[in-house]
Amino acid sequence: MEFSNTYEDPRRAAAYDELEFGGTYHLAFRDVPRLLRDHVSGKRAVDFGCGTGRSTRFLQQHGFATVGLDISAEMVAIARRRHPAGDYRVIADGDFTALPAGGFDLVLSAFTFDNIPTHERRVRLFSGLRGLLSAEGVMVNIVSTPEMYVHEWATFTTKDYPENRVARSGDIVRIRTKDYSDGRPVEDVLWSHADYLAVYTEAGFEVLVVERPLATGEEGIGWGSETSVAPWAIYILGAA
Repeated sequence: MEFSNTYEDPRRAAAYDELEFGGTYHLAFRDVPRLLRDHVSGKRAVDFGCGTGRSTRFLQQHGFATVGLDISAEMVAIARRRHPAGDYRVIADGDFTALPAGGFDLVLSAFTFDNIPTHERRVRLFSGLRGLLSAEGVMVNIVSTPEMYVHEWATFTTKDYPENRVARSGDIVRIRTKDYSDGRPVEDVLWSHADYLAVYTEAGFEVLVVERPLATGEEGIGWGSETSVAPWAIYILGAA
């Protein structure tokens, strides 16, 4: 499978910038501040796959000096316009050489690995990111669960893509975001929990915590499946 960045597209990048932390995305970030308090010592962070800077700004609001990295020039250009004081950088795929080895206490990756194919490429990227962490540093990897692609959600719909139900780990799956102006489906790469564990091990990480957040039903949001099915998995990783 050839690598393609779904958001290397001006129309898609502009639409993505419309999103905030509402709807289904609320569950991806709701518990992250607690996880950061419990597991991260220090305030030097990298946001890998920063997009238009939403997650980078989130880390900065929680006291982290954060470098945002992305391979999409379109996304980084928007991040810089939105937040001129921020540090946003376009990098080549997997090239972390401009950053100091062992120089960071935290690497956050929010949804980035939903769009990355092949076991080998994932291992290479996770290995490179591990090299950025200090001895006590951790990585927080937020990803879509396989269940994301076969249910209906506050923010997403998959009903038009019944082929997702027979997809296996590594296959392309389609999902459409309801909350922004670009109605085209996104093509993601399905990846199972077991295959994430295999990638982490090969890249030299160990899993410290796994959380799959659910909605309580008391948030005042018109949930779909979120109260009973976890759309996201949050992995806290440390060096093995």
